[in-house]
Amino acid sequence: MVSQSPGNTPNMTQNAASGSFVERWFEITRRGSSMSREVRGGLVTFFAMAYILALNPLVIGTAVDSRGNLVSGAPKYTDAAKKVVDGAAVSHSIAMVAAATALIAGLMTILMGVLGRYPIGLATGLGLNAMIAYVIAPTTTWPRAMGMIAIEGIIITALVLTGFREAVFRAVPRELRVAISVGIGLFITFVGLVDAHVVTPASGTPVQLGLNGSLGTWPVLIFVIGLFVLLLLFIRKVRGSMLIAIIVATVLAMILQAIVHVPSLLPDGTTNPRGWALNVPSWPGLSAFTAPDLGLLGRVDIIGAFAGSDGRFSAASILTTVMLVFSLLLADFFDTVGTVVAVGAEGKLLNKEGEPPRLREILLVDSLAALAGGLGSTSSNTSYIESTAGVAEGARTGIASIVTGVLFLAAVFLSPLTNMVPSEAVAPVLIIVGFLMMQQVAQINWDALTEALPAFMTIVLMPFTYSITVGIGAGFITFVALKIFQNKAKDVRPLMWVVSILFVIYFAQGVITKLVAGA
Repeated sequence: MVSQSPGNTPNMTQNAASGSFVERWFEITRRGSSMSREVRGGLVTFFAMAYILALNPLVIGTAVDSRGNLVSGAPKYTDAAKKVVDGAAVSHSIAMVAAATALIAGLMTILMGVLGRYPIGLATGLGLNAMIAYVIAPTTTWPRAMGMIAIEGIIITALVLTGFREAVFRAVPRELRVAISVGIGLFITFVGLVDAHVVTPASGTPVQLGLNGSLGTWPVLIFVIGLFVLLLLFIRKVRGSMLIAIIVATVLAMILQAIVHVPSLLPDGTTNPRGWALNVPSWPGLSAFTAPDLGLLGRVDIIGAFAGSDGRFSAASILTTVMLVFSLLLADFFDTVGTVVAVGAEGKLLNKEGEPPRLREILLVDSLAALAGGLGSTSSNTSYIESTAGVAEGARTGIASIVTGVLFLAAVFLSPLTNMVPSEAVAPVLIIVGFLMMQQVAQINWDALTEALPAFMTIVLMPFTYSITVGIGAGFITFVALKIFQNKAKDVRPLMWVVSILFVIYFAQGVITKLVAGA
């Protein structure tokens, strides 16, 4: 773990705002930062998160509900057999989701900066959006599906206001908190490798190196160049090394794309495995500015969320909604716990109890973001672990979040410019952040098996299941089980018992739902 970006020794005289309201509110000098570091950190966090502006519209904007309608309300297909896709309707739906995604992310991230005063960016949560698009929406309507997100946001906000969410955070043993940070380090490294197509699905094994065991594609070359540029700048302690590496890799990618024209699709219409992972790095020209359509805002049905696909209320439909909301709630709840701990540990912002400053405000903003995501029809918004990239670059205060949020708001109108940055240019930053977070593994006492084994389960299951929540849940359950085996159950805090039982229900919800449906 590092306390600051390499070579960025804070110069207290550099802070022109010293003694001003801004200085007192954000504690810039006290946290060992400066305005320039905050701006750089905010920029890096934005670029590390910007992929959601392209990915969420593809998830939410192209899926259909039980009536065959897109989130925009328009039918996806032009024929009854659902074989002919209405391309114009899909494109409009994608554009609407992109605008709403950027708007909600911008507003919530700025709120985190002003109220939470913490360097965390918020946007639509991956995994949660896929669950809404591919599991929940096909069984109901889009407004009702977003109503479930809004309900989850209301509940989790109430848990913050009552102090419950904060109490759960404090009930987590320190060893597990360290393990959460280390596990997220591995998770974010894996995300970076997957985003750059360095690690891909395989047929004979779960994953493989590149394409058929080879890294011989143009986009991967950009990743490799970007990684070594970053490593060179990083070990030489160059200020702004991560931002510089992103810019260099993006420029090289644009030049490469202009020369070789790597296609996104093959002649048969399928995705080109040798193409760019997400964004195609090309200059948008005059289309850089777009007028947003914010028609998705407020298109939500909270009461109807408890109805079945036929619009009727029944015990089965209500139970189904309760279980789905519970799943969303638990995933959102503990993803944020992991992210807050990891960001604070990376920036040395945690106190001796392992808690960040203004914990309640941070959790409150995150909870309100879940509600805002439902009301904005973008899916639940949550704190992003990619914020650790900005912290590694020097961010320590809410000013960095304000910078990130303003960029998201600009993206409402300038999304084509944002989409110039390919995943391959950002992935090297995630690799380095993973390295920095992995350094905390030395803080775990591996000889104390009761603490070490739950920590191990937490660390390995996060990347292997591609889920922060699963890793945390496995660690919690293992911790309680081992304490029981050693006749030390009295050492487990009451809230750890409650949360562990909830995780058991979470992991068994598929079986529980089938049993109830069978009854």
